[in-house]
Formats: sequence, C-alpha cells, structure tokens
Amino acid sequence: MNSIPRLPLARWTDQAIDFLQTRWGPSTQAFSDQMENFIKGMQEILLGIPPELFIIAVVLLAWWLTGGKMAIFSLAGLFFIYNVQLWTVTMETLAMVFTAVLSCGIVGIPLGILSAKNQTAHNIIAPILDFMQTLPAFVYLLPAIPFFGLGVVPGVLTTIIFAMPPVIRLTDLGLRQVPQELIELGKSFGSTFLQMLFKIELPLARSTILAGINQCIMLSLSMVVIAAMIGAKGLGGVVWRAIQTLKFGMGFEAGLAIVVIAMILDRITQNLGKSR
Repeated sequence: MNSIPRLPLARWTDQAIDFLQTRWGPSTQAFSDQMENFIKGMQEILLGIPPELFIIAVVLLAWWLTGGKMAIFSLAGLFFIYNVQLWTVTMETLAMVFTAVLSCGIVGIPLGILSAKNQTAHNIIAPILDFMQTLPAFVYLLPAIPFFGLGVVPGVLTTIIFAMPPVIRLTDLGLRQVPQELIELGKSFGSTFLQMLFKIELPLARSTILAGINQCIMLSLSMVVIAAMIGAKGLGGVVWRAIQTLKFGMGFEAGLAIVVIAMILDRITQNLGKSR
C-alpha cells in the first residue's frame, strides 16, 4: 500500500483557494462589506423594536395562524428569552436567519423553477444538491474563512449554502406535481409562460414551496449556531462561549432559547402553507 502514490487533493485544494483568493480577494472583500452592512441593518431594525411590541406581534401572528396553544407557548418562550437577558443575541440570530432565508429564496426558487422546466438543468443541479446535502456541516465553514475572514458574513454565507437545497428541491417538486390537466387547460386558453407560471403553477405549488422554506429556516437556525465557531455571535456565540468556559447553565439557557425560536418559526411557517 505504501508504494501507491498519494493523490495530492489537499495540495490542489490549497492551490485553488490561493489562486481564487489572489484573483478575487478584493471583490469578495467588497461583497463582504456590503453583506455585513445589510446584516447589521437587519439587526438594528429588530433591536429597535421594543421587546414588548415584538412579543405581542409574534403572539398575535401565532394565534391567527396556529391557534391559542402556540400563542401561549410563544408568549411564555419569548418572555423567558427576555427574562434571562438573551434578547439582544436572539435578535442577532434572527437577523442572520432572516438574511440567509431571504437569500435562499431569491436564489433557490428561480433555480427550482429552472430545474422543473428544463430536464438538462435538473440533471446538472440534482447531483450538486446531493453533494451539498451529504457534506458535513462543519466543512462548509472552511472555504469561507480565506475569502471572508471571521465574523458574521462568512457565517451567513455558509448558512445560505447549507440551507438552500430544500428550497430548490421542493420548488422543483411542487411544480412537477401540478396536474397536467390544468397546464393543458392554461395552454388551451393561450396563456403565456409567465402567466402559466405565476397564475397557475406557483399558486398550486405554494404549500410545497413553503415546506422548503420551512426546512430552510430550520437548517439556517442550526447552521448559525455552528457558525459561531468562526465568530458569527448570536445565540450560537453564547453556546460556544459556554463550552469554552464550562458554564453549563449559560449554555443551557441559550440552548432553550434556540429551541423556543425554532419551534415558533417552525409552527408559523408550517401553517403559512395551509389554505385558510
């Protein structure tokens, strides 16, 4: 076995990253600055909302979409977060999640439409998504550091890459599940491609697409916690600091806050896809 030459994959990877960093370093830095400004703006907006008003708004939304039990849970959970003084880091985490999910929707839904409408594109995109979904989450952190350094920007970018596959897959699936009879009916009335897409196919695929958004939110929330290892802060930063300092109580409080936010976002987005 020792006589077999080793494949220099690690060296090739380092050389490729060095080349890309040399060639595209200034561009990635400019993009990083713009992304950081957007994330900080989102954080300032959320932190500018009085906690009491934010809690009331979420409780009313939960009541309207899911019913009284979830509204009571939202009230108790958000009050707990406020009471244990984790409100600021929770808003920072939500800003990162919202930024990642928004980016995933902007990029992922058009890619899902392309995959559903073009079989060649589907054959190219599907293996890439398989690779993305089987790659360990921690590996996503490595390429971001040389290009974007440490901080919130590489954390959000790795979250976008990690959480995007469900949006693409379920958009593709939702459009493929539209009954062929309705598509033929639209064509018989002379509908254009865009009219078919926006008035027939996307409305019928809404619940499936929103299921993809729901999965994207859950994956984003889990990834921004992992991204605390490269300085993304938020609730993940509290957990990471608790691990480093062996302050288990502090880590448990932050963990409960993450569970509360995850459950509220999950239930609300699940019910958004249901016809009322």
